[in-house]
Amino acid sequence: MITHLSGTLVEALPTHIVLDVGGVGYHVLIPLSSYDKLPAAGTQLKILTHLAIREDAHVLYGFMSAAERDLFRLLVNHVSGIGPKTALDVLSGTTVSNFKACVVAGDVAALSRTKGIGKKTAERIIVELKDKVGIAAAWEAASAAHAPSAEDAKITDAVLALIALGYKQVDAHKAVKQAVAKTPDAAVESLVTAALKLLL
Repeated sequence: MITHLSGTLVEALPTHIVLDVGGVGYHVLIPLSSYDKLPAAGTQLKILTHLAIREDAHVLYGFMSAAERDLFRLLVNHVSGIGPKTALDVLSGTTVSNFKACVVAGDVAALSRTKGIGKKTAERIIVELKDKVGIAAAWEAASAAHAPSAEDAKITDAVLALIALGYKQVDAHKAVKQAVAKTPDAAVESLVTAALKLLL
């Protein structure tokens, strides 16, 4: 199992990076939550990884924090019907602490707003993850201590609104980030309006 990679960041896109490790370029798929934390191309980077071995390919998934990788593994290993692609979508659409808070609260509606997760899958996530030994208690404590900031929640809501309108997650996220940079104190509705102008 490849647990992390350290090397030079050659290319960084919202969906993947290319990392040069000793002259070998590794193609690593990442969630948007990790993309936001990446340094500039050409700099040194250590990224945590998860290697998925399929019949037709060996695929590397990368994460900038242990919490992201832990959640990815929980989803892939413990929730039937969720594969790596959907797990990445979950991490791209919400923060780890926000997701955990929804699971602990049994908030099916909030979970099912995430790309790739319908009502039935959201219900299955709650049942299969909430009952993991020790996780519910730990998550409740973590959710109280690390509740998402008002700005994180605002960005997530604006991105979800744009996705609901049919925009791609990557494009929606980029436009909302640009809108926040221009008017940090704007309400969700204003951010969505500003982001739509950037997308049109």
